[in-house]
Amino acid sequence: MPSNLFKKALLNPSVFPVTWELVPGRGAKEQPQEKALLLAGQAAAGGKIAALTITDNPGGTPALTADCIGMEIVKQGIEPLVHFTSKDKNRSQMESQLYALDRAGVRNLLVMTGDYPVCGFGGRPAPVFDLDPVHTLRLITQMNRGLEHPGPKGSIRLQTSDFFAGAVVSPFKATQAEQMLQYYKLKKKIEAGAQFIVTQLGYDARKFHEVLRYMKQNGINVPLIGNIYILPFGAAKMMNRNDLPGCVVTDKLLADIDRERNAPDKGARARILRAARMYAILKGMGFSGVHIGGHNITCEQVEEVIRLGEELSPEWPNLVKFFDYPMENGFYYFEKDPQTGLNSETQSKRQTGSPDVSIGLTYGLSRFFHRLMFEPGKNLYSLMKKFSERIEGSKAEGLFHKLEHLTKVALFDCRDCGDCALIDLAYLCPMSQCPKNQRNGPCGGSFGGWCEVYPQKRKCVFVRAYARLAKYGEEECLGKEIVPPCNWDLYQSSSWINYYTGKDHTARKTGNKTAPSGEPLLPTR
Repeated sequence: MPSNLFKKALLNPSVFPVTWELVPGRGAKEQPQEKALLLAGQAAAGGKIAALTITDNPGGTPALTADCIGMEIVKQGIEPLVHFTSKDKNRSQMESQLYALDRAGVRNLLVMTGDYPVCGFGGRPAPVFDLDPVHTLRLITQMNRGLEHPGPKGSIRLQTSDFFAGAVVSPFKATQAEQMLQYYKLKKKIEAGAQFIVTQLGYDARKFHEVLRYMKQNGINVPLIGNIYILPFGAAKMMNRNDLPGCVVTDKLLADIDRERNAPDKGARARILRAARMYAILKGMGFSGVHIGGHNITCEQVEEVIRLGEELSPEWPNLVKFFDYPMENGFYYFEKDPQTGLNSETQSKRQTGSPDVSIGLTYGLSRFFHRLMFEPGKNLYSLMKKFSERIEGSKAEGLFHKLEHLTKVALFDCRDCGDCALIDLAYLCPMSQCPKNQRNGPCGGSFGGWCEVYPQKRKCVFVRAYARLAKYGEEECLGKEIVPPCNWDLYQSSSWINYYTGKDHTARKTGNKTAPSGEPLLPTR
């Protein structure tokens, strides 16, 4: 198999690769699909674009699969970078999809949660979030090493794959809790095997600099790609309203773009210049490459951004002033450097919690009962463990499970998965409180602390967990342990008995035995 040119370019410090985002659209043989392939051919012929990124059901609407377009793009002599989302399919289908990509020679993957489903045949589809991006990265890492699975005569190891998988982080969060949670999850993604990182979309130079400095301070030594969107007024207005979750356009930026529309070219040149200035800044800061997107942009426009960006690169510090778009009362991880307009190396002072998030009495009670009953070697743990082992498999187990479930429904809105993650999320259930069932940190779609799916109605469950833990100075534990995916062998069984008998994902932490059926697919460290 020929070498991965995108990987080779991204890992070469003397090269500044550019990726360009294509959107396949709904249908198989419609105009958007043919246009995407036409643009791919132009990009391949131009030679200035290292890879073409292919979206996966953007906006939560059905579209031609990213891997299908990716397989066709490979044949045109340019590397595809397929968005591989952890939505719309369970872990078996995701593994099957990875086999198909591996066989077709599509090696570059950008792993992310994906947009919550919005529409489909006959109405809104049922959401499927079986694995989160951390789990998916662990799966890909295992496949690159040779995935093992049980066979009739023992373990079988498959041939190794050669995926180059990256992940996403958003430095563009307004609240302390949201921003810290993005960085905690970033650490987990790196531990899980992410080989490069792409930022979410924003226009604050200081925030771009922040994530670069954060990674350096925390020893995260993988390539970082900055996200550039050639931004027209219509898209800017949608992002300003948070209609495109994860994309940040402030009121000040929207006003500037609105004024630019008065030019004879309707702001077209201003859009290209803004993108080119950002290109120059990101290259000057030390980013490894850039990702360029935009609605209905041409290959010529992308190449113009590259040409002009290279021309402006030597004067990049003077361009920082053009990206002074802070969010109102926004949190920054570092103190500002007044000389550069970027960040110093001094960390900002943090609040102890989220002032607009109510903690409630339930959390205190949960901490008390956990210490009383669930901490190995303390208080009632040994008694409960013996009791669980005695009733396991008996009629009494059924009655015990019913009592447990009723209690947990009342207190935690329990979904009876049997592999309880309350202990990992400050006694909040990710299966019922997070629409995307994330177990290792939030998606990138929250805004102002609100859940992407329920804005102004429900706070992000991880923001709530952060507030609870910060009260006790324990918030950093949200970034320390990779929580394995739910083991559905345990569905509608007693999570308490599973915990005490070592069947669930906590077995490695508690020192309990791990039953064969409860062996985590993706173990913790």
